This record gives sequence, structure tokens and C-alpha cells, in this order.
Amino acid sequence: MKKVDVLVIGAGAAGCFSAIRASESFKEAKITILERSSKALAKVKISGGGRCNVTNVISEPAELSKHYPRGERFLKKAFYQFSSNDMKAWLEQRNIPLKLYPDGCYFPVSNDSQTIIDCFLNEIRKNGIELLLNQRVESVRKLDSGMFEVTTPEMVFQAAKVILTTGGQPKISGFELLKSFDLKIVAPVPSLFTFNMPDESVKELMGIVQENASVKIVGQKWSSNGPLLITHWGMSGPAVLKCSAFGARILEEKQYRSKIAVNWTGEESQETVRETIRDFVQSNKLVANSPLYEIKTRLWNYLTEKAGIPAQFKCSELTAKHQNKLLEVLMNDLYSMEGKTTFKEEFVTAGGIDLNEIHVQTMESKKYPGLFFAGEVMDIDGVTGGFNFQAAWTTAAIAGKHVLQNN
Repeated sequence: MKKVDVLVIGAGAAGCFSAIRASESFKEAKITILERSSKALAKVKISGGGRCNVTNVISEPAELSKHYPRGERFLKKAFYQFSSNDMKAWLEQRNIPLKLYPDGCYFPVSNDSQTIIDCFLNEIRKNGIELLLNQRVESVRKLDSGMFEVTTPEMVFQAAKVILTTGGQPKISGFELLKSFDLKIVAPVPSLFTFNMPDESVKELMGIVQENASVKIVGQKWSSNGPLLITHWGMSGPAVLKCSAFGARILEEKQYRSKIAVNWTGEESQETVRETIRDFVQSNKLVANSPLYEIKTRLWNYLTEKAGIPAQFKCSELTAKHQNKLLEVLMNDLYSMEGKTTFKEEFVTAGGIDLNEIHVQTMESKKYPGLFFAGEVMDIDGVTGGFNFQAAWTTAAIAGKHVLQNN
């Protein structure tokens, strides 16, 4: 039997950061992290193509929280305690300079995720935190004494407080660890995935990016905007990934078979596009040589062919019917999605511990005092751009700050 003040289950981003922040707040506390695998911070290592997009330039809580399909209202309150500016400052105080990219993403100047991992492991050592690897937790239960008993195949721990940071799970069975607790768990479904379009000829244009496109699931009122990448299996890029995140549950219900509408003009209004086409037909240039909305030539020719416009036509030869069809293709171009593909090595799920179970001010369970949560084990997920890591940093920072506050 080993007794500790704080036991953190999971040595991912949220687990390591919550332990560090707890140690910073409670200097004398005995803190142990248990990790089931042989490495800590494995997801940090592969994130951002091995570069680690640690956070985003957006820091104002109301604006920052808009990038979370699940958890927006909850995180808006949490970000007032610890936002992206706070994480940036924390890293820079430890001599980890960050570089801001045009899309608002912050990466370490080294462009190497190992920089972040080394920083965290150094803080763990410096603060005297015990990190135990290859420790698969079999059960967690609260004793009549108020302590928590946590068992692994080799050891039994007793902890005054537990922070659960086991990450997102592909199936609800992944939350079996909490079976002794009466907690509401939202069934997980995938988030952040690309759209497979096996029957669409647009795949032949793989590699083309439309920098400003809008994507929506047909039948839904909302759309997502940003760069769209055509791939050999369908469509990807920020606009598609955002759409997959906000539409995660809708697409799961549809078994990932749905009509997808693309607006190649971005967010232009129908009247503005119609006016642009009216100006377009005043020209004597070939349609094929006159792309609108910075559409790449190959994609433009694909779209004009789809609109029934002969390749040899001049702009001035377009009939009213051609103009209407071009308007339709530019603003409401329909494709059939038939499945999904995980985005790179990223693995994000929608679902987890219901946020109504958790005090946002402390990340503590409302029903089980002393049990705290941080990171993707909660029903929180963000779009790409450093937002998922920021949710991990924020919830971990709050849990660590408050974990022994009432002792």
C-alpha cells in the first residue's frame, strides 16, 4: 500500500500539466502520475506532424471558446482562469520560445515536439513528482474514509485526491475505470476526420487547395470556413475538419453518408456572386483562362465543365442559363460523402464525462469530492489549431490549482 496526496491517472498533456501545476500550488504535496504505456506525453510527440501546435493566438475567453463544438459554455468560464496567453507565458518563463504562424497557431521555435516533452519532464523531476510508467490502472473507488483506492496489477495506492486524465476513448467501454462511480458519460464518437468521396471525380484534382471555401452538411443551417484540400480519397483541410467536428454526432447518425455542399467563394452572398458573374460576362477572354475567386485553373475548368460551359467559350458567350448554373456550382456544389478517414495521427473524440458532473471553477466532481478531471476524458473537443491542447492546459491548470485547496 502506497499513500500519496494526489494521484494523477494518465501521463498525457493534461495529466502531466495538472501534476506540475498541483506541485507548484502545493509545494509539500506527494504527487504520483500513473501511465499505462511505456512513455509519457505520447500524443504530444506526434501532434502537429511532430512539431506540436501548443496553443492558438486567440486568448479572449468568449472568442476562444467558439472553437469548441462540445464545451463552449463550460470553457468560456474556465478560460478566465487560464487562457492561451497564460500557457504561452508559462512556457516562455521556462525558456521555451514560441513562434506564431499566419493561421494563428503557436509552435515551439525548435519546430520539435520533443522540446515541449523535455520541458514537462524536467518540471516533473524538478518538482519531485513521481512518474510511474507501465502502470495499468484496474480500478478506482472511494473508501468510506474519503480516501481513494487505486489498484494496478503490481500495486495498491491510497490517495487523498485523484485527477483523472485518461484522454478520449473510442468506445464507452473505455470508461470502465469509472464503473464504481455514478457518473453520466456521453457516448464517444469520432471528431476531426476527413471526408471520403469514392464516387466523386473531384479526387482527380488531388493536391489542389481552395484557400477560402465554405463547407456544410446538407440540411444543416451552419457552415465552416477556411482552406479546403482535395485529396486522393475526397476532401480535407481546415474547412472540412471543422465541419467534421461540429457535425460529429450528425454524421455518426448518418453512418458517415451524407451530401456535402461546398461554396467555393467562401462566404460571399448570392447577390455579390451574381454581380461578379455579370461583370465576368463583359469580357471577351476565354472562360477557361479567367478563374474567379482565386480558384486554381484545374479546379476552375472542372467546375465550369460541371456547369455545362464548353471549354472554348468566351465569357461574353455565356447565356443566362450558363450564368445561373455557374452561380449554383460556385455557391452550392454538391458531393456525396461515403465514409471518413482519421486526420493524420490525430485522434479526437466527441464525448466523455458529462460537463454537468463537473464544477467548472475547480474541475472537481460534483458528486464525489476529491475526484477531479482534466483533458479529453471530459465531453470537450476543439477544432484544429492548438485548441484541443489549450483545453487540456486550461482544465489541467485549474484542477492542479484546486486539488488540495480544501485539505
